[in-house]
Amino acid sequence: MSKLIILPAIDLRNGKCVRLQQGDYNQETIYSDSPAKQAEEWASNGAEYIHLVDLDGAKNGAPANLEAVKAITDAVSVPCELGGGIRTIEDAETLFNAGISRIILGTIACREPEIVDLMIKKFGAEKIVIGIDAKDGKAAVSGWLDDTGIDAFKLAEDFAAKGIKRFIYTDISTDGMLTGPNLEAQAELCDRVPGCSVIASGGISEASDITKLAELNRQNLEGVIVGKALYDGRTTLKELLESC
Repeated sequence: MSKLIILPAIDLRNGKCVRLQQGDYNQETIYSDSPAKQAEEWASNGAEYIHLVDLDGAKNGAPANLEAVKAITDAVSVPCELGGGIRTIEDAETLFNAGISRIILGTIACREPEIVDLMIKKFGAEKIVIGIDAKDGKAAVSGWLDDTGIDAFKLAEDFAAKGIKRFIYTDISTDGMLTGPNLEAQAELCDRVPGCSVIASGGISEASDITKLAELNRQNLEGVIVGKALYDGRTTLKELLESC
């Protein structure tokens, strides 16, 4: 089995730590008024990396929770990645200056792929992650509100050809549903971009789901993002780390 990194997720909306069900902004649960304290908890429990999502940014097209982001990066020494609303070189610089280790491009990568070339040139490929959010194999953008009709796996192949080294693949139909990950889709993405690292997201409900992903035996499956299962107490970070 492959050893996987567990990335606890902190989704930011109005400065708070929340979760949405299947990306629905009308189905929000607030888990903490202090994302920084939540990040400290994950770090103290063994997280090697923390995954941040600016939900307001994803919806509105510009980073919107910078104060909370800076509080998180000040509070923990483990690296943090962030996606949501990053559209320009200036947005990326602002986030790197706020302590973010790598940024995740989604909407802008689909709509203006040339920006990816510019960001790789300026910041280096290791700083840039392409986030592919897909439903029924098609990429969705703008906080999952818009279906592009673009084949998600072909999209990944195109960005791998540009020099991208890491992808996050979120299966929208399973995200926040605690029904288990879409193993077939995660395996296919790994197979389509063999020279790149893949981080799986969506559907994790218990430690056995991590084992199932590891048992795919895809050497380029690097990690798993986990959110709702942790916040709802269905599992613990310790259990997930042990299952790796």
